[in-house]
Amino acid sequence: MVNATKGVFISCDIPMAQYIINMNASMPASDKFIIHILDNTHMFVQPHVEQMIRNQIAKFREDNTYVKPN
Repeated sequence: MVNATKGVFISCDIPMAQYIINMNASMPASDKFIIHILDNTHMFVQPHVEQMIRNQIAKFREDNTYVKPN
């Protein structure tokens, strides 16, 4: 019998994948969202966390972007 799971496929570079894996690891067991890590740059996650991941990545990039002072 086939067991299908609905999810979102994520393709990213290795540092961003590690950031997402770390986000997942910091959550309680009931809130973990990674369904399967396919390789270093691809993973399958639960669909309801897609926007949360996008928001966290945007915040991470904003916090770690150098802005030259005037």
